[in-house]
Amino acid sequence: MDASDRIVANKSRFFIKNMKFILGRKIGMSRKFHEDGTVIPVTIVEAGPCTVVQVKTEKKDGYNAVQVGFGKKKNVIKPEIGHCKDLDMFRHLREFRVDNTENFKRGNQILADVFVEGDVIKVTGISIGKGFQGGVKRHGFHGSQATHGHKDQLRMPGSIGGSYPEHVLKGKRMAGQMGNQRATMSNLEIVSVDLEKNQLAIKGGIPGATNNLVLIYGNGDMVLKQPEIKEVNKKEVVENVEAKDVVKGPETVEAVVDKAEPIQNMDNENQNNTEEEKK
Repeated sequence: MDASDRIVANKSRFFIKNMKFILGRKIGMSRKFHEDGTVIPVTIVEAGPCTVVQVKTEKKDGYNAVQVGFGKKKNVIKPEIGHCKDLDMFRHLREFRVDNTENFKRGNQILADVFVEGDVIKVTGISIGKGFQGGVKRHGFHGSQATHGHKDQLRMPGSIGGSYPEHVLKGKRMAGQMGNQRATMSNLEIVSVDLEKNQLAIKGGIPGATNNLVLIYGNGDMVLKQPEIKEVNKKEVVENVEAKDVVKGPETVEAVVDKAEPIQNMDNENQNNTEEEKK
């Protein structure tokens, strides 16, 4: 990538010039074979189908971006129901910044065919958490000597400051939480695309544990699929309406008439009473 095609990351928003992207779920690692028998380690990712949920414009929102939904879930809060109205309830929502949003429309679908074999991409995900680790494993410290009076200090961090400024400086590399952070791997290659299963085979490993969400993006033109509109058969609609109008159960027509008779008799009695009063 050129210097002008740099990435600006802010939580779930990514911007690359002339970018194509998709959300996916990491399935696991496998291997592919070349014709000459060479083995290629690959990571299988379920890529899409994704749906465009919201299109943000610079005039209305202050920046151009496309919000994409992926996966489904059952328990949804009311704000999300309103936000995804007339669409599926998505488990993941992420934004990608773009130069132009004219070609994007709410409801457009993004499938695995947006990438082709040989594309060079970047993959972003949440790395596997390692828990609390020491400096040797977390930062690659060499440790101290095993002899010459060191005794049990082989993996200890050593001095963390001096008499001045009498406090530990910010950013000091020490033991602490390792992993479970956003990580990006560059210059990965698409080995194969399976359109039937919506799967991508990516050369090498990618960040994240199995079933984790990953963001796949790279240079190229975006391919969007218009949502399919189902044609409504008028005959079926009429038949359904007629079936709903039919009275079912013990409430038959005769029963309704019987209930209505006392009301008619009361009307007749009221008329007779008024006639007698006039006389």
